[in-house]
Amino acid sequence: MFSRWNWVACGFYLVLNICSPDASGGLVQSCGHIIPESPVLALGSNFTALCILNETCLDFGNIYANQIIWKIKNRVVPKEQYREVNRTVSSVTFNDTSSLATPLTCNILADGQIEQNIYGITVTVGLAPEKPKNLSCIVHQMSRFTYVMNCTWNPGRHTFLDTEFRLKYSWPEEVFPDCIPKGVNNSCTVNDIQFFVNTEIWVEAANALGKAESDHLVVDPVDIVKPLSPQNVSVSSGILPTVLKLSWENRVSNAVMTLKFNIRYRIIGNTSWMEVPSEDTASPRTSFSVQGLRPYTGYAFSIRCMKEDGVGYWSDWSEEKTGITTEDEPSKGPPIWRIIDASHSPASWTVHLMWKALKPFEANGVILQYEVTVRDKSCLSSPLKKYNVTSTNHTLQLPKGTYEVTLIARNSVGASPPSVLLIPARNSEAPVKNLRTLPKHDKLWVGWTAPNSYVLKYVIEWCLVSSSSDCIREWQIALGDVQGVDLKGIKPFKCYLITVYPLYADGQGSGQSVKAYLKQDRPSKGPTVQTKKVGKAEAVLTWNHLTVEEQNGFIRNYTILYKTIDGNETVVTVDPSKTEYTLSSLTSDTLYTVRMMASTDNGSRTGPDFTFTTQKFGKGEIEAIVVPVCLAFLLIVLLGVLFCFNKRDLIKKHIWPIVPDPSKSNIAQWSPQVPAKHNFNSKDQMYPEGSFTDVSVVEIEADDKKSFSEQDLKPFDLLKKEKSTSEGHSSGIGGSSCMSSPRQSVSDSDEGETTQNTSSTVQYSTVVLNGYRDQTPVQVFSRSESTQPLLDSEERSEDHAGGAESTAQRQQYFRQNGGQDENNADRPCFERAKQITHANEGDLVGFVQLQVSGQSSQPLGLGIEKNTEEAALSSVSQTCTEGQTVRPETVGENPLSVDDMPKSYLPQTVRQGGYMPQ
Repeated sequence: MFSRWNWVACGFYLVLNICSPDASGGLVQSCGHIIPESPVLALGSNFTALCILNETCLDFGNIYANQIIWKIKNRVVPKEQYREVNRTVSSVTFNDTSSLATPLTCNILADGQIEQNIYGITVTVGLAPEKPKNLSCIVHQMSRFTYVMNCTWNPGRHTFLDTEFRLKYSWPEEVFPDCIPKGVNNSCTVNDIQFFVNTEIWVEAANALGKAESDHLVVDPVDIVKPLSPQNVSVSSGILPTVLKLSWENRVSNAVMTLKFNIRYRIIGNTSWMEVPSEDTASPRTSFSVQGLRPYTGYAFSIRCMKEDGVGYWSDWSEEKTGITTEDEPSKGPPIWRIIDASHSPASWTVHLMWKALKPFEANGVILQYEVTVRDKSCLSSPLKKYNVTSTNHTLQLPKGTYEVTLIARNSVGASPPSVLLIPARNSEAPVKNLRTLPKHDKLWVGWTAPNSYVLKYVIEWCLVSSSSDCIREWQIALGDVQGVDLKGIKPFKCYLITVYPLYADGQGSGQSVKAYLKQDRPSKGPTVQTKKVGKAEAVLTWNHLTVEEQNGFIRNYTILYKTIDGNETVVTVDPSKTEYTLSSLTSDTLYTVRMMASTDNGSRTGPDFTFTTQKFGKGEIEAIVVPVCLAFLLIVLLGVLFCFNKRDLIKKHIWPIVPDPSKSNIAQWSPQVPAKHNFNSKDQMYPEGSFTDVSVVEIEADDKKSFSEQDLKPFDLLKKEKSTSEGHSSGIGGSSCMSSPRQSVSDSDEGETTQNTSSTVQYSTVVLNGYRDQTPVQVFSRSESTQPLLDSEERSEDHAGGAESTAQRQQYFRQNGGQDENNADRPCFERAKQITHANEGDLVGFVQLQVSGQSSQPLGLGIEKNTEEAALSSVSQTCTEGQTVRPETVGENPLSVDDMPKSYLPQTVRQGGYMPQ
């Protein structure tokens, strides 16, 4: 075995052996070659290639055929396709060349180390040519005397190889050069053509895999000529309105062939051609008169020619030439119809006559005017009315009746036959039956069942229904023996109102109408739904019908779709004639989303969403709650009023407590030395039950004044001082100003007692006479701070009955009313005090009980004056105005000073007719 360096040297040798030039400038002999060399193979056939190694390569590196590797375009061929012929030859076989690619190379692998290419070939795969088919030849006339022959054929399948086609032709004793196509493989043109001799023509195809030849065609070139079309064609009108004359020039020499012709024509604006019968133009000519044309109609003409015997090919059609026939009188009267408007007057009609313009082939010229004649058939003596009109409508004002209208159209030649329209007084004849429509081939077919009576003709009237404009009527007339017509000019997705009237010889039947669509589509938009009323469990929805322009078809139904936010959608189908629907079984206080869908035969369209919320309470529920509550409240108020009325005395005691009558009160304790100290925190301990006695009036006789010692009168001096100090202000809740009006009492004078003002305050004092338990009684002046008014009924009658006798004998110091007269009632307090002082200087001052003055009660001061200048004699020792108070003083042997004297406020017990103290 060679070492690695030996194999490298071997490979280098192979390269040099293959690529190195020799002394002669050529290449050194290769280590091998492949046979066959660059083969052309038939697609799908078997192929075997051999790689043969040279002996020179074997001597150097021990290279043998078993080391050869075959490759197709760098792809290794499977070794199953290899076969080692001998030690220098290796073969490869391909069963199907359709997978064979180029190049095919032979390579060698030396001891598995280096792969070296030995040789390579190019393989071409293709198909042999097929037999050309459908060989045909035409001789084209290029000019009056120049002709060329062009032959065409079908070359067959694609061969994937270079294939050559040749057109061959010959005479029986002469062969002409081949015609080789240029740029194409299926046609060739021969310029040198001889007529009146048979020529054999065929096509030959050849490539590397074989040859093929078409069938031979033997023909005289004159029999395959396609001549030039006639030229200089002209059209002229003849004497008759239905004839036009054509003239032309031929470009084929009569020496070569004679021709026949073909003439076609059409109405201008129409695409359908008509032809003159071929037998009329089968002979040679240069002109022809076309008959049977329409008067005053434009036509276009075209001509072609071919060999007279019909052998060969037609020429192309000549250039179109136009002409127009002359006028003739109209062939028929215009169709006429009417619209009757009877709304203006009950005794007359507004008749709108309308007629259609004649078609060109009916008018046979230019219509100059229309003649309208109206005859009143209900009055034979009525004269005819004639109108000359240039438009296609006319309006008449006619009394109601039966009329016959005649219409004639005139042109420059004459008048048309008359068109007659009968206008009956009423449509009393039988109408058509079973009116129906059917779309058919982009036309709307209208059919009906004829009435039993004989019908002259039918008038079919239709108009486009619109919500924004009036219905513009169109109409057409059908003969009486038909029961259906096609309406033209009908637009899809539009609604039409179609009416059919039967016309009789003596009247007219009432019209029968139907709506129809040529084609339907889904609506352009969906309905917009709103709520009319929303309740607790129901909602009334309303919507508007879609306009006829938005419907695009017949609305078959409406569909309502509603749901809650998280609920399933509920579907309700509604009749298309309705515009309102009530949703029931809804949940209270819930948001709903509703939308509406309109459906036609060809689809549906949904409108916008609309939301609403059901009410929390139903109808009458709030009233059912509020009314009972209000009634209960009123009942409670009424019961409260009745209760208050029945318990008015108890309530009065709490709201307006009874003020005790000072004249009926008891003095619990009277201490002339030391005033009793009251415990205001505990009235029960301070004034136990039974500690107070009845209030007594202390009366001092005038004669007994002297019996009192000076020591006994000191307490009264203190009371007088207290009175003086308290005149300017009030103490506690019982105080009032000096300027307020006190309640006036009965005077001690002979003038009698007067009624006093009960709105003033009550000021009074009580005197305790009895001792408390076993104690020595003391004299104490106590003031009541109550502001409650005394009732008139509580005033003691004996207090109001004081007279002059009592005044003369004694002086009362505890009184209900002061002793001032009416003249002094309004004086200031200082004036009245002064008057009292000077009036009774010699009398002793007793205990003074103060009266009620106004609505607030205040205690008046009590005092005893030492001399006549200081004591009041007969009147109550009180302040003259409200607000003057007298503080209680202790009367005893050792009187306290005013500042040191304790003050006592005594509670009062309820006695007969008394008030609870506050």
